[in-house]
Amino acid sequence: MEFHLLAGIKPQLAFCEETSLGSCYNSCGGELEELRIRAVFFDAGNTLLKPHPSVEEVCAELLRERGYDLPLEEISRALDLSDQYYEDVYWKDDTFWASEERTAQVWTEMYSLAMRHLGLPDAERLGRILYEEFGRGDRWALYPDVMPTVELLHSQGILMGIISNWDVRLPGLIHHLGLSRYLEFVMSSANLGRIKPEHSIFHMALERVGVRPEEAMHVGDHYYADVMGARGAGLHPVLIDRFGRAGEAHDAIDFPVIRSLEELPPLVFGTGRPGAPPGFSGS
Repeated sequence: MEFHLLAGIKPQLAFCEETSLGSCYNSCGGELEELRIRAVFFDAGNTLLKPHPSVEEVCAELLRERGYDLPLEEISRALDLSDQYYEDVYWKDDTFWASEERTAQVWTEMYSLAMRHLGLPDAERLGRILYEEFGRGDRWALYPDVMPTVELLHSQGILMGIISNWDVRLPGLIHHLGLSRYLEFVMSSANLGRIKPEHSIFHMALERVGVRPEEAMHVGDHYYADVMGARGAGLHPVLIDRFGRAGEAHDAIDFPVIRSLEELPPLVFGTGRPGAPPGFSGS
């Protein structure tokens, strides 16, 4: 998912300015109290996993197999043009993520548009082939900071799960990438018929691990789906901005923004707070 609508939007619940959540306003009445984060939920794409080696390279490989040898730069331009289709659909009606059939249709059409931009025949068939290809586990990889962070949180008893607007193939991808053993659940919108930022999908996650909203944190790359959704459900949101898209809007942000998951443990444990891992400085 892309980074959207950050500047100028002020979420309803104020977040403390400290980097630690050890002392922060709760979501019930603004009383200052010591909070202990017991659960951390993650978005999937651009947060934990990325296409491997890249969308452009996967497209180029599949096209070469079918006799079309095109430069990566040309494929990248075609994909950029087709991205606008996704943006238009998403902001008009994001509920397609709640349906496997509609999700597949949107992504197949997006890839088909890219094929048409490249001037290729049978664009619809190629679009479907590309969509199906990204259901393979070897077409995805974890960011380098994922395993060290997840292993640290797991070693300290933090309950973890994934909440993502994704098709029904997500649990299989996560298992292939070796994350399943650290997680309590993997929730994809198409499996549940519910999407972020709906509060219900976050509440389902809380019920699954048996924690209160103020004891949970959600990390994702999308302001609308992840930050607004989590905060509206009473969780502590953390925006991961891997590509530096927040820019100057940082001055208007009243929630944590991190560039890497390496920055997450200090927010979870609190700098020097009891319950932090031995020797963990939070710096």
